[in-house]
Amino acid sequence: MVRKKRELQVYKEIEITDAGSEGKAIGRIDDKVIFVPFVVPGDVIDIRVTKNRKSYLEGKAIRFHKYSKKRTEPRCEHFGICGGCRWQSMKYEEQLFYKQKQVKDNLTRIGNLDIPEILPVIPSKKTYYYRNKLEFTFSNKKWLTDYNKDIKFEELNMNGLGFHIPGMFDRVLDLNNCYLQEEPSNTIRLAVKRYADENKLEYYNVKKWLGFLRNLIIRNTQAGELMVILVFNYEDKEKITGLLDFIAEKFPEITSLMYVINQKKNDIFSDLEVNLYKGKPYIMEEMEGLKFKIGPVSFYQTNSLQAYELYKIVREYAGLIGEEVVYDFYTGTGTIANYIASKAQKVIGIDNVPSAIEDAIENSKINHITNTLFYAGDIAKVLDDEFVRKNGMPDIIITDPPRAGMHEKVVRQILKINPERIVYISCNPATQARDVAILIEKYQIEKIQPVDMFPQTHHVENVMLLRRIKS
Repeated sequence: MVRKKRELQVYKEIEITDAGSEGKAIGRIDDKVIFVPFVVPGDVIDIRVTKNRKSYLEGKAIRFHKYSKKRTEPRCEHFGICGGCRWQSMKYEEQLFYKQKQVKDNLTRIGNLDIPEILPVIPSKKTYYYRNKLEFTFSNKKWLTDYNKDIKFEELNMNGLGFHIPGMFDRVLDLNNCYLQEEPSNTIRLAVKRYADENKLEYYNVKKWLGFLRNLIIRNTQAGELMVILVFNYEDKEKITGLLDFIAEKFPEITSLMYVINQKKNDIFSDLEVNLYKGKPYIMEEMEGLKFKIGPVSFYQTNSLQAYELYKIVREYAGLIGEEVVYDFYTGTGTIANYIASKAQKVIGIDNVPSAIEDAIENSKINHITNTLFYAGDIAKVLDDEFVRKNGMPDIIITDPPRAGMHEKVVRQILKINPERIVYISCNPATQARDVAILIEKYQIEKIQPVDMFPQTHHVENVMLLRRIKS
């Protein structure tokens, strides 16, 4: 017996009322919220339901009855398919409004926090071409934007180089042009793909873990330096040399050309050997006369111009007068630690990526900074009583964790250490709210400053100053 495919339900003339998580907008159908991508608050649409859960629905817009005044024309030809810039159809001033709202909602609803007035979000100086790092994926199963049942797949080039389709780990959107990173990013990507196709290099199949080409990473700096990293599934000297020689000859402006052999079943290569093929094993960024060395696996804020605005806020909130011992958690390449070092007595940075710590130490040497110390290791394990005895009791803790926030053990240790001030930088206000809900046992929130690091997306960075409550 063949089961009849259930017809997806359609709801008509639903008004979109808010912007929600993951870049999706929100409407309401009866007693349920429905999440819809690529629409804007104020749109009135017909929605086809794609997912029906007990407490919410998901759907897609199939017809517009009214367009919101908050709309603008998306610049990118891939908008609506690529999941990278879901707010492109929303005016930038409206994006800032909803980012501000997101911070407030997360802090008050998730953390149940009593907060002071949130300062207006600092807009990005660039709304396009602002990223200094992009990672592209090779796939032999590209997403077909013009699919029809008459396609003869045996005659079709199914190779793609671009970003994953949202929710589909094995499908990649073959990019023509991307507005996230300045040239020569697009030109390099297109040239690499053309070479790969002309020389019949195998693109990766993530389901079978087969194929030669896996990833292309491009990093650049405000100082004009450029890093290109190719990730291959296996060693083939002739193929690797051919492709890298082609890139080096066509793009002599590349500062650092590198490659990695990754035979694992994930794309993380921070634990693998990175081979320098040509140039230097790093690129350099500059900020207020300081130079920062960035290696192939180093973390550096992806919006360089806004990183400078962010670090100025951190320095202001730290309130340094030259006598303080500062701990800098998740220090990465030591950018913040080195940036504030001239205003502090001593800065201690910790990060779990050894190569990043090596860069942080090198960054101090390059800038002739002598009052920093850096440690590699898991902060939850490194930060014990012996560590504090050895390095001194901090007056200030600066913490800039990944999206998952801080391990609860780290939060509890901060409470035990009890510094006078905590400057908490977060790329995820939801996990920040969760962590701060524990810290308010001994701290009060004094200032909150959102910073827009990621225009055209729902993401927002948030800086919070917490001060120890006087007993």
